[in-house]
Amino acid sequence: MDSGGSFGMLNKSQSRNPLQDHAVLHRRNSNENLDRFIPNRSAMDFDYALYMLMEAKKGKENPVSSSPAKEAYRKQLAEALNINRTRILAFKNKPPTPAESLFPETSSVQQAKPAKPRRSIPQTSERTLDAPEIIDDYYLNLLDWGSSNVLAIALGNTVYLWDATDSSTSELMTVDEDTGPITSVSWAPDGRHIAVGLNSSEVQLWDSTSNKQLRTLRGGHESRVGAMDWNNHVLSTGGMDGLIVNNDVRIRNHIVETYRGHHQEVCGLKWSASGQQLASGGNDNLLHIWDRSVASSNSPTQWLHRLEDHTAAIKALAWCPFQANLLASGGGGGDRCIKFWNTHTGACLNSVDTGSQVCSLLWNKNERELLSSHGFTQNQLTLWKYPSMVKIAELTGHSSRVLYMAQSPDGCTVASAAGDETLRFWNVFGTPELAKPAPKANPEPFSHFNRIR
Repeated sequence: MDSGGSFGMLNKSQSRNPLQDHAVLHRRNSNENLDRFIPNRSAMDFDYALYMLMEAKKGKENPVSSSPAKEAYRKQLAEALNINRTRILAFKNKPPTPAESLFPETSSVQQAKPAKPRRSIPQTSERTLDAPEIIDDYYLNLLDWGSSNVLAIALGNTVYLWDATDSSTSELMTVDEDTGPITSVSWAPDGRHIAVGLNSSEVQLWDSTSNKQLRTLRGGHESRVGAMDWNNHVLSTGGMDGLIVNNDVRIRNHIVETYRGHHQEVCGLKWSASGQQLASGGNDNLLHIWDRSVASSNSPTQWLHRLEDHTAAIKALAWCPFQANLLASGGGGGDRCIKFWNTHTGACLNSVDTGSQVCSLLWNKNERELLSSHGFTQNQLTLWKYPSMVKIAELTGHSSRVLYMAQSPDGCTVASAAGDETLRFWNVFGTPELAKPAPKANPEPFSHFNRIR
């Protein structure tokens, strides 16, 4: 088990406002002794030099008149034999002629492609905001960044929204002490609706544009809901009771499936990009892969794979954006490992001991890189190169374990929240490349010609 947290810190002082901003030129010495121009003997043709000297001497001593035809013939012969040169001394070797490639078209393309500059990764956070009363609990998920570029964070009993386009802050909702505190937040794919999980086992759905509650999902869990993720119109929720419930938010009877496999609290929940597989991690050190086709069949077990390699709670889960069926998972303080799985076969592809509790994982959408956030002792963010898992950078600044991370819609900025009650923004994944405009396709052949009527 990993040490979670308590709700006692909700009574902390509220004096702070949430989400507020917390070449040299060298001159040459005139007295320097510069070298003279000295001919390069290896670059000279001495036979040609002797010929030129002797012919010039003969021409001056015995001038001979020649016809225009003979003169034209002499010039053509000199060009053909490469004796139409005027210089005798050579000061440097001629560059060697390039060898002909077996694939001339390929080599020309390779030469034309410019080298990609190395990305500079800032070692400090780009911005820091106050996050008072954030709950220091490993099993909760209190931070999410929606597709409309609005960041949601739960601080105690209140959900705040921070708009990244204009840095404005607003309060979405507050619950009372009986149902709170808030234990998870998750944006719907449309970036407008948001799910809020509560300590009372309920889940509320809100419209962020109108600040109105749409509905409350009840009956799925018996205790707090600490993990949630969307798959189109289906909201999957994981609770302290070990259950995973799929809720179709469009219909009145919203519970469509219930997955049973964990014996303790579900603290990590992520759908694959295809929407076919769901990964879940629990405080029972188990990692499950659920496949919709298997879960809905008459199989003796609902899960596709039960993976038991981790030795601590599994909260950090991240599906690879560039390789299907590749999942990264991170273990708690008793495990400290990042493991990579082929979810098709259930094989563990690699395991890396990070040396500290793994709290969250995010893939770079533009490069083959993975970002992890950690607890004691450094409370750092570590950027890894995949698949070599060589450390590219370590970002420090938090003074407590970095429990929560969220990625901006463009995939470049990462927000991290920690028990030190700060929310930090890191420009760790670079700047997005400008997409080239797609050529306009003609709706039909010869549409650019005038029609004949």
